[in-house]
Amino acid sequence: MQIMDVDMKVKLIHGFSNKTRIQILECIKEQEKTVSQIIEEINGNQSNISQHLACLKGCGIIVGRNEGKYVYYSLRNQQIRDLLTMFDVVLEDVENDMACCDRHID
Repeated sequence: MQIMDVDMKVKLIHGFSNKTRIQILECIKEQEKTVSQIIEEINGNQSNISQHLACLKGCGIIVGRNEGKYVYYSLRNQQIRDLLTMFDVVLEDVENDMACCDRHID
C-alpha cells in the first residue's frame, strides 16, 4: 500500500471521528436536509454545524445541493450509507469489548 493511500484513508476516517459529525451523518442518512433542519434536529449551533459540514464535504463524505437560498446536504452515495450501517453492525458485535477503548481516546 502506498503512503498516499494511507493518508487518504486517514482523511476519510477523520470525517467519522467526531460526535457532532456522526450526528449530522445520521441526521441526513435517509433524507437530505438544510443547515437549519440539521441544527434543529441535533440541537447544535449554526457556526459549529457549518464547520462540521465543511469538514464532511472536504472529506468527500457529503455533498450539497443548492436550491434557491438553501443548501441541501446529503450523503455522497449509497456506499457512505452502507458504511454507516456497517458501523452499527460492527458496534453490536464489539460493544462489550469497547470498555478499554476510553483510555485511548484523546
